[in-house]
Amino acid sequence: MVHFVGAGSGAPDLITVRGMNLLKEADVIIYAGSLVNPQLLDYKKEGCQVYNSAKMTLEEVLEEIFRAEEENKMTVRLHTGDPCLYGAIREQMDVLDERGIEYDYCPGVSSFCGAASALNLEYTLPDVSQSVIITRMAGRTPVPEKEEIASFAAHHATMVIFLSTGMLEKLSERLIEGGYTADTPAAVVYKATWEDEKAFVCTVGTLAETARKNNITKTALMIVGDVVSHSHYNRSELYNPAFTTEFREASVNSAGFERTEAR
Repeated sequence: MVHFVGAGSGAPDLITVRGMNLLKEADVIIYAGSLVNPQLLDYKKEGCQVYNSAKMTLEEVLEEIFRAEEENKMTVRLHTGDPCLYGAIREQMDVLDERGIEYDYCPGVSSFCGAASALNLEYTLPDVSQSVIITRMAGRTPVPEKEEIASFAAHHATMVIFLSTGMLEKLSERLIEGGYTADTPAAVVYKATWEDEKAFVCTVGTLAETARKNNITKTALMIVGDVVSHSHYNRSELYNPAFTTEFREASVNSAGFERTEAR
């Protein structure tokens, strides 16, 4: 049996209980050593074989999985964050399907959630943004043309941008070309939830400058949109005393519901 496990955003106690238990039971652990916190390996049992996939090809990873299956061993394939985002798990699962090897998938806390926690941020503020676009810049590997940064920027939704720290000047250009202004609130979050986490609020126009001043060259997420400043928004209707829900009746007239400004 193979278990694809999300390691969480960085802090070792942010792995799920299920993921932790699978690590404790594993006979073989293949982990993404470039991004997964190595402290998670402290959960492994004595005699567990550990492989760092940062130094391996897909074929080499699969070879170790096949070997474990032949020896009737349980494998944990440990990916950073939640492996549904940039985890390259589908290509592994397809081969396991071809071989008739059983597997499952244990979700994890994505770094885009960790980045929000670093800033005490809500991505979906009423009347500000109700959508989150998760994307990345095209670099050594392309993105589909229809998903180019500028086309997404035209929506003015909240954007969380992965794998683009080395291209921040170009990122700012594409965001502005798409419709954001240079003074749109933004943030750079380095290694969210790790012990050396850093988070900086800036603007679309100062993304590159902010990273440069703080020596951030990789392992960061960029957040773009007015939710970063959270300076004004409407209260949630769910907790509005003038709003009836399935569980309670409205208790005041809607005229008493006023716009709320964050302090």
